[in-house]
Amino acid sequence: MIRKKVMTVLSVVFLLVGNGYALDYPIVHTGITKWYDDKGEISAPSQGKDFYGQDADYRENMPRYKDNGDGTVTDLVTGLMWEADMGEKMTFDEAQEKAKTSRLGGYDDWRIPTIKELYSLINYSGRVMGDRAIDMFIDTRYFKQPIGDVKKGEREIDAQTWSATEYVGKTMRGAETVFGVNFVDGRIKGYPKYDPRTGKPNKMYFRLVRGNPDYGKNRFIDNGDGTISDLATGLMWQKADSGRGMDWEDALRYAQELELAGYKDWRLPSAKELQSIVDYTRAPSVTNTAAIDPVFDISTFIDPRGKRDYPFFWTATTLLDGPRPGNMAVYVCFGTALGKMRGQLMDVHGAGAVRSDPKSGDKREYPKYFGPQGDVQYVYNYVRCVRTIR
Repeated sequence: MIRKKVMTVLSVVFLLVGNGYALDYPIVHTGITKWYDDKGEISAPSQGKDFYGQDADYRENMPRYKDNGDGTVTDLVTGLMWEADMGEKMTFDEAQEKAKTSRLGGYDDWRIPTIKELYSLINYSGRVMGDRAIDMFIDTRYFKQPIGDVKKGEREIDAQTWSATEYVGKTMRGAETVFGVNFVDGRIKGYPKYDPRTGKPNKMYFRLVRGNPDYGKNRFIDNGDGTISDLATGLMWQKADSGRGMDWEDALRYAQELELAGYKDWRLPSAKELQSIVDYTRAPSVTNTAAIDPVFDISTFIDPRGKRDYPFFWTATTLLDGPRPGNMAVYVCFGTALGKMRGQLMDVHGAGAVRSDPKSGDKREYPKYFGPQGDVQYVYNYVRCVRTIR
């Protein structure tokens, strides 16, 4: 018997906050409970000291799940219900058909998650070593997460999970693109929908979801005092940004020292918090805007192509990658996610990508280009602060 399309008690996502209004959805913590400087792990810094204000200093909405014993997992923070085992890779169209016909757990209202829904599952206690998987960026006690098949010529990180969110622009050399989360290396990027060599549809993993249809939809209010409230998440944002780039240590300090609209409890947002305000209906190449609601002000700069663009923004989230885990932090790209391939600069990941930069470096040496797709590294990224409405 198919269960009716109703929310169970565990799926209710309307949570009251101090001022009495209801949240459409809470932002799940990144899962980080350790502290890092720009080189590696450190002991907990006290308030006012260097490197205070990172994810481990704020622990609201820590990840919690329930295995329902029927192939489904309920997120006890968001109320969303998930498919535990994704099965085999498939094309975008095949996944759409699977969602329509799935009766997993007795439910018939499964869907492919949006990129915001999918990113809610990421856990930054994971670790990667370049192309090699170490610890998954998803809770493997509840979710099955494959890695790439090296016997077939794949890298271990080639196990990306696609979302339902298609990029409004094009990546690479005009490729139709779908945003996905890589739970093996901890990043969001856009992936070509079709193989550029054969024209055939690419295949990725898909993890179906059901539940709150309003998850990821913002409700912004301009408070008229230099702040923006999102009534969907219960977060208040700095309307303007820092107006200048800085390294990660200075970004943490900037947020801790900010006094705005009578509030002193501002912080550098986590990766999940900052990604929650990306507007995936926008991209510089299509709308001539950043991938953010126009209720916000955003700085511009001249990118390495000599074009007006929008900066990367730091988060308080450390990404454990490479031989020196702890020296990278996550940024969110609201402009063009540039890479240099065969000497040509192009949008390789899409506006709304979530990547990482070294936390510090000689400003005169940047931008640099890193990895097989020549990802641009700015290192001196911008800041938009956040606080919780209480």
